[in-house]
Amino acid sequence: MNTDNLHLFVAVSRRGSFAAVAKERDVDPSSVSRAIADLEGELGLRLFQRSTRSMTLTEAGEIYLARLEPLLDELEHARDAAAQVSRAPRGVLRLTASVTFGQVCVVPLLGAFHARYPDLKVECMFTDANVDLVAERVDLAIRLAPAIEGDVVVSKLMDTRYGVYASPDYLARHPPLLRPTDLTGHQVLLFNLRAYRTHWLFRDTEGNEERVAIQGELTLAPASALLTATHAGLGPALLPDWLVRDAVAKGHLVHLFPDHAATATTFDTAAWIVYLSRSYLPNKVRVMADFLREQLQG
Repeated sequence: MNTDNLHLFVAVSRRGSFAAVAKERDVDPSSVSRAIADLEGELGLRLFQRSTRSMTLTEAGEIYLARLEPLLDELEHARDAAAQVSRAPRGVLRLTASVTFGQVCVVPLLGAFHARYPDLKVECMFTDANVDLVAERVDLAIRLAPAIEGDVVVSKLMDTRYGVYASPDYLARHPPLLRPTDLTGHQVLLFNLRAYRTHWLFRDTEGNEERVAIQGELTLAPASALLTATHAGLGPALLPDWLVRDAVAKGHLVHLFPDHAATATTFDTAAWIVYLSRSYLPNKVRVMADFLREQLQG
Protein backbone atom coordinates (compact mmCIF):
# COMPACT_ATOMS: atom_id res chain seq x y z
CA MET A 1 0.00 0.00 0.00
CA ASN A 2 1.31 3.43 -0.97
CA THR A 3 2.07 5.32 2.26
CA ASP A 4 1.99 8.64 0.36
CA ASN A 5 -1.70 8.01 -0.32
CA LEU A 6 -2.24 7.28 3.36
CA HIS A 7 -0.67 10.60 4.34
CA LEU A 8 -2.82 12.36 1.74
CA PHE A 9 -5.91 10.73 3.20
CA VAL A 10 -5.03 12.05 6.66
CA ALA A 11 -4.33 15.53 5.27
CA VAL A 12 -7.64 15.65 3.35
CA SER A 13 -9.48 14.44 6.46
CA ARG A 14 -8.07 17.37 8.43
CA ARG A 15 -8.60 19.97 5.71
CA GLY A 16 -11.89 18.71 4.32
CA SER A 17 -10.79 19.73 0.85
CA PHE A 18 -8.74 18.30 -2.01
CA ALA A 19 -7.93 21.83 -3.18
CA ALA A 20 -6.58 22.94 0.20
CA VAL A 21 -4.25 19.94 0.43
CA ALA A 22 -3.15 20.36 -3.18
CA LYS A 23 -2.30 24.04 -2.60
CA GLU A 24 -0.39 23.20 0.56
CA ARG A 25 1.68 20.57 -1.28
CA ASP A 26 1.94 22.52 -4.53
CA VAL A 27 0.34 19.78 -6.67
CA ASP A 28 -2.67 19.59 -8.94
CA PRO A 29 -5.99 18.95 -7.10
CA SER A 30 -6.77 16.15 -9.56
CA SER A 31 -3.71 14.22 -8.38
CA VAL A 32 -4.97 14.35 -4.79
CA SER A 33 -8.41 13.21 -5.92
CA ARG A 34 -6.91 10.31 -7.89
CA ALA A 35 -4.78 9.25 -4.91
CA ILE A 36 -7.85 9.09 -2.66
CA ALA A 37 -9.80 7.23 -5.36
CA ASP A 38 -6.95 4.71 -5.66
CA LEU A 39 -6.94 4.20 -1.90
CA GLU A 40 -10.72 3.72 -1.84
CA GLY A 41 -10.42 1.22 -4.69
CA GLU A 42 -7.69 -0.69 -2.90
CA LEU A 43 -9.70 -0.81 0.32
CA GLY A 44 -12.97 -1.52 -1.42
CA LEU A 45 -14.87 1.10 0.55
CA ARG A 46 -15.83 4.77 0.37
CA LEU A 47 -13.84 7.04 2.69
CA PHE A 48 -15.46 10.41 1.90
CA GLN A 49 -18.98 11.57 1.28
CA ARG A 50 -18.68 14.17 -1.49
CA SER A 51 -21.08 16.89 -2.59
CA THR A 52 -20.73 20.11 -4.57
CA ARG A 53 -20.37 22.13 -1.36
CA SER A 54 -18.76 19.84 1.19
CA MET A 55 -16.79 16.69 1.81
CA THR A 56 -17.01 14.68 5.01
CA LEU A 57 -15.71 11.35 6.21
CA THR A 58 -18.01 8.37 5.95
CA GLU A 59 -18.43 6.16 8.99
CA ALA A 60 -15.88 3.76 7.48
CA GLY A 61 -13.56 6.71 6.81
CA GLU A 62 -13.74 7.85 10.44
CA ILE A 63 -12.90 4.36 11.69
CA TYR A 64 -10.04 4.03 9.23
CA LEU A 65 -8.62 7.45 10.17
CA ALA A 66 -8.73 6.67 13.90
CA ARG A 67 -6.73 3.46 13.40
CA LEU A 68 -4.41 4.82 10.71
CA GLU A 69 -2.98 7.94 12.37
CA PRO A 70 -1.21 6.09 15.23
CA LEU A 71 0.26 3.65 12.69
CA LEU A 72 1.65 6.47 10.55
CA ASP A 73 3.16 8.02 13.68
CA GLU A 74 4.84 4.72 14.47
CA LEU A 75 6.23 4.52 10.93
CA GLU A 76 7.70 8.00 11.34
CA HIS A 77 9.16 7.04 14.71
CA ALA A 78 10.74 3.92 13.20
CA ARG A 79 12.30 5.97 10.40
CA ASP A 80 13.64 8.53 12.88
CA ALA A 81 15.04 5.80 15.15
CA ALA A 82 16.93 4.31 12.20
CA ALA A 83 18.20 7.75 11.17
CA GLN A 84 19.60 8.37 14.64
CA VAL A 85 22.12 5.59 14.08
CA SER A 86 24.01 7.94 11.80
CA ARG A 87 22.97 11.06 13.77
CA ALA A 88 22.06 12.75 10.50
CA PRO A 89 18.43 13.94 10.62
CA ARG A 90 16.66 14.17 7.29
CA GLY A 91 13.32 15.26 5.94
CA VAL A 92 11.32 18.41 6.60
CA LEU A 93 10.92 20.23 9.91
CA ARG A 94 7.95 22.60 10.17
CA LEU A 95 8.48 25.33 12.76
CA THR A 96 6.22 28.16 13.89
CA ALA A 97 6.85 31.26 16.01
CA SER A 98 5.45 34.76 16.38
CA VAL A 99 6.23 37.11 13.50
CA THR A 100 8.75 39.30 15.28
CA PHE A 101 10.44 36.61 17.37
CA GLY A 102 10.84 34.50 14.26
CA GLN A 103 12.36 37.34 12.25
CA VAL A 104 14.65 38.57 15.03
CA CYS A 105 15.71 35.40 16.84
CA VAL A 106 15.15 32.43 14.50
CA VAL A 107 15.94 33.58 10.95
CA PRO A 108 19.52 34.74 11.74
CA LEU A 109 20.29 31.23 13.04
CA LEU A 110 19.02 29.25 10.06
CA GLY A 111 22.27 29.46 8.09
CA ALA A 112 24.27 27.90 10.92
CA PHE A 113 21.58 25.26 11.44
CA HIS A 114 21.63 24.31 7.76
CA ALA A 115 25.42 24.07 7.81
CA ARG A 116 25.21 21.66 10.73
CA TYR A 117 22.30 19.60 9.33
CA PRO A 118 22.40 19.99 5.53
CA ASP A 119 19.96 17.13 4.88
CA LEU A 120 17.20 18.64 7.02
CA LYS A 121 14.90 21.14 5.34
CA VAL A 122 13.18 23.78 7.50
CA GLU A 123 9.80 25.34 6.76
CA CYS A 124 9.09 28.39 8.96
CA MET A 125 5.60 29.73 9.52
CA PHE A 126 5.75 33.03 11.41
CA THR A 127 2.37 34.22 12.63
CA ASP A 128 0.96 35.83 15.76
CA ALA A 129 -1.98 33.41 15.68
CA ASN A 130 -1.90 30.38 17.98
CA VAL A 131 -1.36 27.71 15.34
CA ASP A 132 -3.02 24.29 15.67
CA LEU A 133 0.02 22.00 15.63
CA VAL A 134 -1.93 19.00 14.41
CA ALA A 135 -3.94 20.71 11.67
CA GLU A 136 -0.92 22.61 10.34
CA ARG A 137 1.45 19.61 10.67
CA VAL A 138 3.82 21.66 12.83
CA ASP A 139 6.73 19.79 14.40
CA LEU A 140 7.91 22.50 16.78
CA ALA A 141 6.49 25.79 18.00
CA ILE A 142 8.07 28.65 19.93
CA ARG A 143 5.55 30.50 22.06
CA LEU A 144 5.91 33.57 24.29
CA ALA A 145 3.84 33.36 27.47
CA PRO A 146 4.00 33.08 31.26
CA ALA A 147 3.13 29.36 30.88
CA ILE A 148 1.84 26.91 28.27
CA GLU A 149 -1.16 24.68 28.84
CA GLY A 150 -2.65 21.82 26.84
CA ASP A 151 -1.80 18.30 25.77
CA VAL A 152 1.67 19.19 24.49
CA VAL A 153 5.27 18.78 25.60
CA VAL A 154 6.81 22.06 26.83
CA SER A 155 10.34 23.09 27.74
CA LYS A 156 11.71 26.55 28.46
CA LEU A 157 13.83 28.06 25.71
CA MET A 158 14.77 31.26 27.56
CA ASP A 159 13.44 33.75 30.07
CA THR A 160 12.14 37.02 28.66
CA ARG A 161 12.13 40.40 30.37
CA TYR A 162 10.37 43.65 29.48
CA GLY A 163 11.38 47.25 29.97
CA VAL A 164 10.32 50.73 28.86
CA TYR A 165 12.49 52.22 26.11
CA ALA A 166 12.62 55.51 24.19
CA SER A 167 14.89 57.09 21.61
CA PRO A 168 17.41 59.80 22.56
CA ASP A 169 15.59 62.14 20.17
CA TYR A 170 12.28 61.64 21.99
CA LEU A 171 13.92 62.22 25.39
CA ALA A 172 15.52 65.45 24.17
CA ARG A 173 12.16 66.88 23.08
CA HIS A 174 9.92 65.88 26.02
CA PRO A 175 9.72 66.25 29.80
CA PRO A 176 12.15 64.01 31.69
CA LEU A 177 11.24 60.41 32.53
CA LEU A 178 12.98 59.80 35.86
CA ARG A 179 10.54 57.35 37.46
CA PRO A 180 7.71 55.13 36.17
CA THR A 181 4.97 57.48 37.37
CA ASP A 182 6.32 60.18 35.02
CA LEU A 183 4.82 58.15 32.15
CA THR A 184 1.36 59.51 32.95
CA GLY A 185 2.40 62.81 31.37
CA HIS A 186 3.45 61.22 28.08
CA GLN A 187 1.75 59.66 25.06
CA VAL A 188 3.22 56.17 25.03
CA LEU A 189 3.20 53.67 22.17
CA LEU A 190 0.69 50.88 22.68
CA PHE A 191 0.85 47.26 21.63
CA ASN A 192 -2.26 45.84 19.98
CA LEU A 193 -3.36 43.66 22.90
CA ARG A 194 -6.02 44.81 25.34
CA ALA A 195 -3.92 44.15 28.46
CA TYR A 196 -1.15 46.46 27.17
CA ARG A 197 -3.31 49.56 26.60
CA THR A 198 -4.39 50.87 30.02
CA HIS A 199 -1.59 50.38 32.54
CA TRP A 200 1.90 48.98 33.02
CA LEU A 201 3.26 47.31 36.15
CA PHE A 202 6.67 48.03 37.68
CA ARG A 203 8.67 46.26 40.39
CA ASP A 204 11.78 47.74 41.99
CA THR A 205 14.83 45.88 43.29
CA GLU A 206 13.24 45.53 46.74
CA GLY A 207 10.15 43.85 45.32
CA ASN A 208 7.80 46.83 45.65
CA GLU A 209 5.22 46.95 42.85
CA GLU A 210 3.28 49.87 41.44
CA ARG A 211 0.64 50.17 38.75
CA VAL A 212 1.04 53.15 36.39
CA ALA A 213 -1.82 54.33 34.18
CA ILE A 214 -0.78 54.97 30.58
CA GLN A 215 -2.32 56.61 27.55
CA GLY A 216 -1.41 56.77 23.90
CA GLU A 217 -2.75 57.68 20.50
CA LEU A 218 -0.82 55.12 18.45
CA THR A 219 -1.41 51.35 18.68
CA LEU A 220 0.78 48.99 16.67
CA ALA A 221 1.39 45.32 15.87
CA PRO A 222 3.47 43.26 15.42
CA ALA A 223 6.18 44.08 17.94
CA SER A 224 8.64 44.97 15.16
CA ALA A 225 6.35 47.87 14.19
CA LEU A 226 6.39 49.04 17.80
CA LEU A 227 10.18 48.94 17.76
CA THR A 228 10.33 50.96 14.53
CA ALA A 229 8.01 53.62 15.98
CA THR A 230 10.14 53.84 19.12
CA HIS A 231 13.27 54.27 16.98
CA ALA A 232 11.48 57.08 15.13
CA GLY A 233 10.97 58.99 18.36
CA LEU A 234 7.18 58.62 18.45
CA GLY A 235 7.07 57.74 22.13
CA PRO A 236 8.20 55.37 24.89
CA ALA A 237 7.23 51.71 24.53
CA LEU A 238 7.16 48.53 26.59
CA LEU A 239 9.44 46.10 24.72
CA PRO A 240 11.07 42.71 25.35
CA ASP A 241 14.80 42.43 25.95
CA TRP A 242 15.39 40.07 23.01
CA LEU A 243 13.99 42.68 20.62
CA VAL A 244 15.89 45.77 21.82
CA ARG A 245 19.30 44.36 22.77
CA ASP A 246 21.11 45.54 19.63
CA ALA A 247 19.39 48.94 19.57
CA VAL A 248 20.38 49.64 23.19
CA ALA A 249 23.98 48.52 22.58
CA LYS A 250 24.24 50.90 19.62
CA GLY A 251 22.71 53.82 21.57
CA HIS A 252 19.59 53.98 19.40
CA LEU A 253 17.31 53.34 22.38
CA VAL A 254 17.54 54.13 26.09
CA HIS A 255 16.31 51.82 28.86
CA LEU A 256 14.36 54.31 30.95
CA PHE A 257 14.02 52.55 34.30
CA PRO A 258 16.77 49.90 34.47
CA ASP A 259 16.27 49.44 38.21
CA HIS A 260 12.66 48.32 37.63
CA ALA A 261 11.19 45.22 36.07
CA ALA A 262 8.24 46.13 33.85
CA THR A 263 5.28 44.28 32.40
CA ALA A 264 1.69 44.68 31.27
CA THR A 265 0.46 41.40 32.77
CA THR A 266 2.99 39.29 34.70
CA PHE A 267 6.69 39.65 35.45
CA ASP A 268 7.58 35.99 34.89
CA THR A 269 7.51 35.34 31.15
CA ALA A 270 9.50 33.09 28.85
CA ALA A 271 9.91 31.72 25.36
CA TRP A 272 8.85 28.06 25.30
CA ILE A 273 9.59 25.20 22.94
CA VAL A 274 6.37 23.28 22.28
CA TYR A 275 5.76 20.06 20.40
CA LEU A 276 3.08 17.41 20.30
CA SER A 277 2.93 14.88 23.10
CA ARG A 278 4.41 11.66 21.72
CA SER A 279 6.01 8.56 23.17
CA TYR A 280 9.01 9.18 20.94
CA LEU A 281 10.63 12.50 20.06
CA PRO A 282 11.65 12.66 16.37
CA ASN A 283 15.34 13.30 15.88
CA LYS A 284 14.69 16.34 13.68
CA VAL A 285 12.75 18.01 16.52
CA ARG A 286 15.38 17.09 19.07
CA VAL A 287 18.26 18.62 17.11
CA MET A 288 16.35 21.85 16.41
CA ALA A 289 15.31 22.24 20.06
CA ASP A 290 18.87 21.62 21.25
CA PHE A 291 20.26 24.05 18.65
CA LEU A 292 17.87 26.83 19.64
CA ARG A 293 18.73 26.42 23.33
CA GLU A 294 22.45 26.44 22.53
CA GLN A 295 22.15 29.66 20.52
CA LEU A 296 19.58 31.61 22.53
CA GLN A 297 19.92 30.70 26.19
CA GLY A 298 21.92 33.30 28.09
